[in-house]
Amino acid sequence: MAGEQAAEEALEAVIDAMRAQADEVGDRLHTSLTDRIPSYRAVPRELLKEVWARHFRRALAVLRDGRVPAAEKLDEAEVARDRAARGVPLDDGLRAFRGALGALRDLFLSEAARHGLDPLLIVERTKALWELADTESLQIASVHRQAEVTAALFDARRRADFLRGLLYGTLSTVEIRSGAAIYGLDPSQRYRAVRALPSGRLGLDRLEQALGTLCRPHGRTAMLAVLDGTIAGVVEGRPVIGELEVTAGLGPPTELGEVHRSFRTAGRLLDAAGAYGLSGVYDLGDLSWRAAVVAEPELSRMLLARYLQPLEAEGEFGTLIEESVRLYLETGRRFGEVAQILHVHANTVRYRLRRFEELTGVHLDSPDTTVELSWALAARELRSGAVAPHPSWD
Repeated sequence: MAGEQAAEEALEAVIDAMRAQADEVGDRLHTSLTDRIPSYRAVPRELLKEVWARHFRRALAVLRDGRVPAAEKLDEAEVARDRAARGVPLDDGLRAFRGALGALRDLFLSEAARHGLDPLLIVERTKALWELADTESLQIASVHRQAEVTAALFDARRRADFLRGLLYGTLSTVEIRSGAAIYGLDPSQRYRAVRALPSGRLGLDRLEQALGTLCRPHGRTAMLAVLDGTIAGVVEGRPVIGELEVTAGLGPPTELGEVHRSFRTAGRLLDAAGAYGLSGVYDLGDLSWRAAVVAEPELSRMLLARYLQPLEAEGEFGTLIEESVRLYLETGRRFGEVAQILHVHANTVRYRLRRFEELTGVHLDSPDTTVELSWALAARELRSGAVAPHPSWD
């Protein structure tokens, strides 16, 4: 009994000696922590002192009793969530925690030796300290990872909300400047809105990652997200997509405050490129008036009725007339080239074109006829689904 009492008294003396040095060890630990782990410079010193005091009290209780509290009684969740919110990586958090427990262990071993504590008791209580460290580390890691995932999801939602507001024109000037500062956009720079869909097997998420990488060559800025079933965002320049299977509309360059206008154009161009069965990135310069064919169905129906419906009464000959008229426009009104393509005499081509003018009541040398007929032929392709990309679109 006397031996047990002496051991308890010696242990209590060790604990008292450790308690007397708590602040001193904590100060050294804090200085070392901010020197070795820069991310901890974002954590207020008073908060670190509070956490250290709690760890210290818990460690002394374990040293006194030799029992490690059950995991559910160790609440490190708030600390882990705080570190994640301040941008402290999990590895840094665990390094800091192990450093604190290491300092406690060293202090215990030093005082245990100075007070002549039983070596077996030293080993037993040291093992208890490391068991405590393992239990708390597992909880910290679990909560920290969960907090990181939650923070990442929140940031992704906030980022998508900013981008949505930017592209749909619902943000104020202050909100645009604030968001631009957060997400690395330059308010003095002109950006082009882009809207895209996969034209191959890639899903939207993977395509967003791939397209985002291609939109940031040589330090260029881009901000993309999956919005309303498409990939949408802003880019500094025209993406060079290589072999990426994507169909995209690219709006004109505008200031950030006007990028919603560019976005509307990008949406129309995406619709047009998709309707024509195209793969790649297309702006107004690529699709020109052909984009309007998709956007103006009523006008398309009127021009179809004016220029192509009269040919239907001619049966198969009407089809030959339409083919000849199409090639006549595509070759720049060269009879000989049309005849070579169709393997007929040039006079046959002239007859078909004259018959077209008779059936429709128009003149093929009129600029208005050229524009309207080209529109009607493009609308016919869209309606039939037999669209071939124009050579100038590549």
